[in-house]
Amino acid sequence: MGLFDELSSQVSAALGSTPVSHPGLMSHVLDLVNNPATGGLTGLVQAFHDQGLGGVVTSWIGTGPNQPVTADQIGRVLGPDRIHLIAGKLGLAPETVTTQLATVLPALVNHLTPDGALPSSGALQQALEALKPKPAPA
Repeated sequence: MGLFDELSSQVSAALGSTPVSHPGLMSHVLDLVNNPATGGLTGLVQAFHDQGLGGVVTSWIGTGPNQPVTADQIGRVLGPDRIHLIAGKLGLAPETVTTQLATVLPALVNHLTPDGALPSSGALQQALEALKPKPAPA
């Protein structure tokens, strides 16, 4: 099992969500919230605001219930180029990618913002590191 497969399992377990149908998708999800070139989690949140979905993403960050997001809304926020790139790399239909992201992103953002606020980049990195599998004792 590769690192991203293990990380996918860890994130799914930590989030209590239904596992994604394609384990490789989780590496792309983690890239969305951790890639400095795209603004990381802050950039992702801003993209939701830019598409008129600020209330939705704010609910994921807040301490109340998470508002749902549709596959179409995910497609608008991330854009067709990014969705097609992920779909092509994974050999999945773009609709499958957006449907899976609509399930995973709210739970992941909620998990990474337990105090109801966006973490600093250092705190975010610590949270992502905590999701990685621990080495087995020798």
